[in-house]
Amino acid sequence: PAEALYKKSVLVQRGSFRPLTHVNIDMMENALAQFIQEDAVKGTEVFPLMEITLANLLANGDLNLQDFLARVDILMALGYSVLISNYVEFYRLNSYFANYTKNPIGIAMGIKNIRDIFQEEYYKDLEGGIMESFGKLFSKNVRLYVYPELCADGKTLIKIQNFKAPDALEHLFGFLLDRKHIVGIKGFNKDYLTIFSRDVLVMIGVGSTDWFNMVPPTVAKLICERGYFDWPKEAKQQVT
Repeated sequence: PAEALYKKSVLVQRGSFRPLTHVNIDMMENALAQFIQEDAVKGTEVFPLMEITLANLLANGDLNLQDFLARVDILMALGYSVLISNYVEFYRLNSYFANYTKNPIGIAMGIKNIRDIFQEEYYKDLEGGIMESFGKLFSKNVRLYVYPELCADGKTLIKIQNFKAPDALEHLFGFLLDRKHIVGIKGFNKDYLTIFSRDVLVMIGVGSTDWFNMVPPTVAKLICERGYFDWPKEAKQQVT
């Protein structure tokens, strides 16, 4: 990490990537387009990074090594570096990067992540609670880039500008928004907002081909050729 991160501006996206979909790529590419335009980032080397936390890897019980390696293989096939961490809280991820670089840190995430960050019980084991965590997360060189979410009605779009923080934290959220510690991702593809990895995973498991247009072609090819994520062996040759 010292060699990879030293004196670089880092943009990281956390996810399970099970599997990686168009949403992940759209989030990263549009966040990156904004990140490189920041005054503090211009003139520095930018390092895009995909991160998987052990909390995601172990979400369904014991670690499935083949499943994990499939995710890493796919991310690397698309040219991304991969970080595996044991940091559940985002502020710990930021502290880790601070050990290796003083340049700006960008974190790309979805609305769901923002909801988690603004839940006080998320920090029940931290002595200073949510205020201590925010002090560590929102240092002067950190900015969150937030991807929108389409509600279940298929019509209502939740962006960071109309996100509703818990009442007790509403003023704090407004402060962070005004100071641009939290910004919305622009230029996103609205057609991708109906894609969910969990749905893709189910389709893969039953041998359906409906997921082919929900992931980049390289991802579909690797899953089918190598039988990743329980893609049926007899269906491997259905994608070219």
